[in-house]
Amino acid sequence: MRLAREVSFPQGTRLFEEGARADRFWIIRSGRVELDMHVPGRRAAVIENLGHDELIGWSWLLAPHVWHLGAETATPVRAHEFDAVAVRSLCQDDPALGNAVGQWVGQVLAHRPRAARTRLLDLYAPYGADAGV
Repeated sequence: MRLAREVSFPQGTRLFEEGARADRFWIIRSGRVELDMHVPGRRAAVIENLGHDELIGWSWLLAPHVWHLGAETATPVRAHEFDAVAVRSLCQDDPALGNAVGQWVGQVLAHRPRAARTRLLDLYAPYGADAGV
């Protein structure tokens, strides 16, 4: 937490765009953030809603450090912001911390693709697509 910086964002603030450089991450203190995915020819699809104590962003930890999704505040948000380079350096210097951060981010990584798949099926699968399965 010594690397954390307290930040606030008004509703509708774009935190990052899919494909942009992932150089920071946040832990939400209050408010809600929507993760979204670019869908050609359509409005971005909201994949997941994040709230209190949840991690915004994991792409900062793994090369090539590029965001895989986009994020926008759905309500006013207060968060702890972390510089990705500083945290990666700290994790490299302290293997126990690095392992703990890797485990934490790994749990997020295990959950988010499932949530994205489910949400995209809800949004774009043909009505009754699972009826024949």
